[in-house]
Amino acid sequence: MKIKLSIALLVAVIATLAFMTQSVLTKEQERRALNETPQVAEPYKNESYKAKFPRQYSSWHGTIKSDHIEDMLDSKPQLPVLWAGYGFAKDYNAPRGHAFALQDNVNTLRTGAPVDGATGPMPKSCWACKSPDVVRMIDRVGEMEFYSGKWAAYGDEIVNTIGCADCHDPKDMSLAVGRPHLSRGLQAAGLSTFEDSTHQEKRSLVCAQCHSEYYFKDVPWKDDTGTEKVAKLVTFPWANGTSAEAMEAYYDGLEFKDWTHKISKTPMLKAQHPGWEIARTGIHAKKGIACADCHMPYVQEGAIKYSSHKVGSPLENIEQTCLTCHREKGETLMAIVGEKKERKELLMEIAMDNLAKAHLETGKALELGASAAEVKAIQTHIRHAQWRWDYAIASHGSFFHAPEETLKLLASANELAQQARLKLVRILAKYGAINYAAPDFSTKEKAQKLAGLSLETLVKEKLAFKATLEKEWLKRAVEKGNLNLESRQGIDTRSSYFDKTN
Repeated sequence: MKIKLSIALLVAVIATLAFMTQSVLTKEQERRALNETPQVAEPYKNESYKAKFPRQYSSWHGTIKSDHIEDMLDSKPQLPVLWAGYGFAKDYNAPRGHAFALQDNVNTLRTGAPVDGATGPMPKSCWACKSPDVVRMIDRVGEMEFYSGKWAAYGDEIVNTIGCADCHDPKDMSLAVGRPHLSRGLQAAGLSTFEDSTHQEKRSLVCAQCHSEYYFKDVPWKDDTGTEKVAKLVTFPWANGTSAEAMEAYYDGLEFKDWTHKISKTPMLKAQHPGWEIARTGIHAKKGIACADCHMPYVQEGAIKYSSHKVGSPLENIEQTCLTCHREKGETLMAIVGEKKERKELLMEIAMDNLAKAHLETGKALELGASAAEVKAIQTHIRHAQWRWDYAIASHGSFFHAPEETLKLLASANELAQQARLKLVRILAKYGAINYAAPDFSTKEKAQKLAGLSLETLVKEKLAFKATLEKEWLKRAVEKGNLNLESRQGIDTRSSYFDKTN
């Protein structure tokens, strides 16, 4: 019996050693294959990486499953009033997976309906974070030229959605950033440059080049022919720091505005998506956890371990994300997250209601004859309140990344909005409207009407663009070798205002 047990134990040990040896050999073979495979021929086309990095590519392609369209203007009808006079009042959907980022940028009503490369409401800067082709074009024409002119001028150049070359150097696949505005921002903030950062820090900074607050800074320059131009240079407002209050002070110091509110005539700020800035105030970042740790977790396939590139919510896969550190049951953790979101939603709704009413009440006061001097302090309250509200919610997942900071900003936003409304009571009374009540904005349709928008006209123009110029872009992109149409397979063209087309 002892001999049999010894033999069985020996066989088990040999089998284990054989498996471990095979695992090591497999990993070594894959490592050598990666190193020996020729450099990627067309690095700005995501499909070029498929053969060399099949697991990473396959997981990246999985972002196509995040295809749900949520019309935020419909679910949050205060928004068209808050953004009256600005593009977001026309159309704003919750973000989908990276696979859709580029097409959704083309589809949105915010980018208008250009008829050629010199028309449309948006500058080239609006491509900045939607494609690795941005890096290609900056390398080709220079940053100043890239950011000069209209968005539509590069419709046949910016054609591959967010992917590999956005975060990696194609020569050796090391982490890299190809957008110069990140380096300028870090320098302005007095932080370590990307090159001087640790590998763990870089696993967040590659995200920060896009998931950060920015504005378009007008920079005059001359091209090689001496032609005077103005570049809308993507700029991070970090010179005073990376907090919401520091950026607010920066913008106020410049007397900068993104737009003048159509109803209240307030000089407004629009927060973009300050995900990196707000996340670094939270406990995860303070513990040294990088964006990639939660949004691109390591997975095991046989003997191979790699980082999943299916960037999305960690809550979709908590066994490989949250539960690798947190020891609660999955249901318990989800309940905790749900509570955090409920608190954020409550304060957010209160702030949005007060802000929308403040805009409408200010508009009424101006209509009745209130002077610019009389409403100046009110407009400052509105400007700061809406900035803080927007900053808190525009960085998607802020209630999870930094719940305390998010609630603080929303509480501050609500307080400032209420201060504005208290001052408005006196002014409205002075002009005989003491009983004035803000009109109903309980639906998207009612709110957009208050914002002076004709959705039917905007959609008609957009569909005409999609039937003409967009088709020309795709045709030219293929002819120029910028695009393989196969890479668009499965990328639908749906939006909140129309079904599948072309």
